[in-house]
Amino acid sequence: MSKKILFIYNANSDTGSKMLDFAHKIVSPATYNCALCSLTYGNFTENNQWKTFRESLLAKGYELEFFHKDEFQERYKSKFGHAFTYPIILVETAHDLEVLVTTEKLNAFEGVEELISSVGSIQ
Repeated sequence: MSKKILFIYNANSDTGSKMLDFAHKIVSPATYNCALCSLTYGNFTENNQWKTFRESLLAKGYELEFFHKDEFQERYKSKFGHAFTYPIILVETAHDLEVLVTTEKLNAFEGVEELISSVGSIQ
């Protein structure tokens, strides 16, 4: 199995989008449209449980890449940029990107423990 995992948030990277996302998470967290962000980050800092797990993956030799959707679409535009819904978690193989955790599954998670369990299944 690949050692490279790509995490793509359902948010854009420009300053205006980041400010709107920040406000949306505080004012109406139930309607915020990026479950990956909500699970891995609080309003101001990275979720400690997620951070510990993420660091354990790095210690095991996994390469982790985190993208906003516009960054991912730009980087992979020639082949993969518009083939996915967001948020999503992918694994890079020798010839392709494979879905590790779907948008639907991410949106259904009720806590970071479910995310950790799903991503941990790659090991």
